[in-house]
Amino acid sequence: MSMLSPKSILRKQPSQSHNRQSFWTFAWRTIARKPGRLIGFFIILLYIFIGVFGPYMYPAQLPINPNAIYAPISWQYPLGADFEGTSNLALVITGARYVLFAAAMGAVFTVVFGTVLGLCAGYFIGWTDSVIMRITDFILTIPTFPLLVVLSTVWNFGQPIAMGFVLGITGWGGLARAVRSQTMSLRERGFIEAARGLGISPLNILFREILPNVGSYIAMNLLLSVTGSIYAEVGLFFLGVVPFQVNNWGVMLNLAVFSAGAMSSPQALPYLLSPMLAILILTLGIVLFLDALDEMFNPRLRGV
Repeated sequence: MSMLSPKSILRKQPSQSHNRQSFWTFAWRTIARKPGRLIGFFIILLYIFIGVFGPYMYPAQLPINPNAIYAPISWQYPLGADFEGTSNLALVITGARYVLFAAAMGAVFTVVFGTVLGLCAGYFIGWTDSVIMRITDFILTIPTFPLLVVLSTVWNFGQPIAMGFVLGITGWGGLARAVRSQTMSLRERGFIEAARGLGISPLNILFREILPNVGSYIAMNLLLSVTGSIYAEVGLFFLGVVPFQVNNWGVMLNLAVFSAGAMSSPQALPYLLSPMLAILILTLGIVLFLDALDEMFNPRLRGV
């Protein structure tokens, strides 16, 4: 005799019609419902495309044109040129991969560490909660950016996954606390009590019963962690504490300020503003798309 899920016995989701649809159809309808969501969605898609295919759009060694040094914005140079006569647009596109991949890895590590530890602390409570929360408090008391500066002296950030891992292990504390508080509230609900009564393992309860109910917050935190990781890694490169092994937006900012004299020369301003504009547009896309994520993963908002 098969055992029924406590969800199917005790809970009727307010959006059962959506459950019968494919998730992707529902997701697209949610995104297309508001113009702002669509704009944010296509901005994120554009950056993913640039991160994956951007380096293939230009030669490995970007061309240098001595006659185009600090060339103004034009059809040939949509974002102007730098102090070597290289297109700023080409630099932004080819430098996006490291920044975006490291930020994505940082966000993934942040969400994985924060979610797992927060779920365990909120569900098991007792000594498990005490140990995890003391570690979390310790992480939260350490200023993240100065710690990253110190770690950059002993850690090789040449590979984006290494940068992402460090960003993840230093940024999960806030998410862990938030997930813990929501888990502690959910563990007393009737469907969780029923799941325990039916003998369902704690692992299944955590990841099949509780996790979907905090999915909207986790999904939004994932995207917000991307922007936080970008700010952190770009800041490290701007300060010059990380070796310039590859071109990226932080390297552009550093060279624009300390080599090209962008702070005193109006001609060099496009070189400084190009990576800043790239970061601003990506942040705007993420903020616009967060509304759609909240509705997609929050059962209370579906169909509203």
